Amino acid sequence: MVLHSMSTLLRSGDLPSISGAVSTALERSDDAPFWQQKTLPYCEAILSVLLPLRNEKLLFTPEGIPQEELTVELFLRWCDLMSLKTLAFTLSKSNDAGKLLRTKIDAADAARYRPIDLEKLGSYLSGYSVNLSDEWVDFPITNYNLHLGITSLISKILKGEH
Repeated sequence: MVLHSMSTLLRSGDLPSISGAVSTALERSDDAPFWQQKTLPYCEAILSVLLPLRNEKLLFTPEGIPQEELTVELFLRWCDLMSLKTLAFTLSKSNDAGKLLRTKIDAADAARYRPIDLEKLGSYLSGYSVNLSDEWVDFPITNYNLHLGITSLISKILKGEH
């Protein structure tokens, strides 16, 4: 039941609906409050960019491969901190160019891209020492490892394992 509703929410829900469902699942989980407090902001940062891409039918994988819909699996692929950092730079460059760059999406479709507000994602990433000026500057491995734990909890919630 949870998987079905999370899948449905990712395909067509808005940010408040999805966040509410994740928040409710976190409240019901037996995971430590530390993990619960880290998870919702991460989900919201990711969704702040994936939902506009979904709505414009311009979703893609971390490898740039076009995707038809926002699935649990695709969301989890973007939960990797390195992938999310790359997405932030891809969208920033796309915002500047006025078209979606660095993907395998058809050029005519990529030209339909409308700039996405990166404030929530940027704020989240900078809070974890991700350099938003230079894509090639690494971030602390401890922050990557922390996000592996957060992703594990997100995965349990989205797959209905709670």
